[in-house]
Amino acid sequence: MKHYQKMIHEWLNVQRKNGIRLLTQLVQQASTQGNEAKAQAIVVEKCRQLGLEIDIWEPDGEKLREHPYFISPRTDFSNSPNVVGILRGTGGGRSLILNSHIDVVPEGEVEQWEDEPYSGAIKGGKVYGRGASDMKGGTVSFLLALEAIKAVGIRLKGDVIFQSVVEEESGGAGTLAAILRGYKADGAIITEPTNMKLFPKQQGSLWFRITVHGKSAHGGTRYEGVSAIEKVKMVLEQLQELELERNARVVDPLFQHISIPVPINVGKIEGGTWPSSVPDRVVIEGRMGVAPNETVEMAKQEMEHCVSVINQSDNWFQTHPVELEWFGAQWLPSSIDENHPLVAVLADAYKRVKGETPTVEASPWGTDGGLLSQVGQIPTIVFGPGTTAVAHHPNEYIEIDNMLIAAEILALTIIHWCEIDEAGERTS
Repeated sequence: MKHYQKMIHEWLNVQRKNGIRLLTQLVQQASTQGNEAKAQAIVVEKCRQLGLEIDIWEPDGEKLREHPYFISPRTDFSNSPNVVGILRGTGGGRSLILNSHIDVVPEGEVEQWEDEPYSGAIKGGKVYGRGASDMKGGTVSFLLALEAIKAVGIRLKGDVIFQSVVEEESGGAGTLAAILRGYKADGAIITEPTNMKLFPKQQGSLWFRITVHGKSAHGGTRYEGVSAIEKVKMVLEQLQELELERNARVVDPLFQHISIPVPINVGKIEGGTWPSSVPDRVVIEGRMGVAPNETVEMAKQEMEHCVSVINQSDNWFQTHPVELEWFGAQWLPSSIDENHPLVAVLADAYKRVKGETPTVEASPWGTDGGLLSQVGQIPTIVFGPGTTAVAHHPNEYIEIDNMLIAAEILALTIIHWCEIDEAGERTS
């Protein structure tokens, strides 16, 4: 392994500029929802250069909507293709999925960016632009790892299935489509931005909408009405209590550095129509975290019970009940044992490259790992070179060195997991 590691390390150093060029090309494509095709074309061309078996298709939204875990604001995926590239093994080894997503969140207010959001600017050892950290840098790490393996003449026994999917930011329809298309493996790695930490467990999340009703009246005689804004205070207090109760049960040591493992976040409040009127309706929308050891159905039941208690405990709510609705995005939680062989192989590769033991934690956010592990029944771990400290932020960037280090770690992981076919190895 040391012999191969040296060869891969040297090859990656030589190919540094080509890796940066590939990343900047990807970042310069604004692959927001519905606009992924141009970025995917770059991925396809790279897969062709690597000699991978390529599968390109636009997910069938009408078929996907029949699945209980399909979440997306759309069912038409025109101009939004999934791309899969397969490095076939010679047989007998374990297979591995390398899952990445090509879609990015919108850039937000352009004025907050120092450079154009899709510039791909290179400054201070970093590549800047929307999607650099989340997660095009991770995509390039995957592709560089595969290219390094091929370049040094290694033949693998197990298949490697590289995936560049759409829709991760909206709930995972691209990965779900890949699973339903038949792509399975003995393990999977997702290069979401973990800041080089290993995440064998990821929380899931749900979006909720709560409507609180009041009674309208003139502001001069507001005592004749019932303010929905005042009544919503009770709802917010109960949501905070529910958050405390749920997090008190999280004792997994992988969450020890996360102050609120499964938050309930209220991200939007709208209510009232006129300054001189008592507001008769307030709508709050938020995100509910789902622990790795529970299902989304269990989390929903707890929230629904909380709302039921609110309605029973207040005279006004007994006749004008608070309404709960689940809407929008959803990410399934994911969990594999931290002693799983895939975790061990990845941790060993990390130690070989970095000379230190990796940090192993639980993810504070959701990924497509829940779909891979729950729907695909594929043991999944998240590890990537980006960092969430800048993901979805203005001036998003990725450190080039981390992208290349991750590529080396991933290459060693692939070699160990899928196994080398010594008989098929090319002499050099």
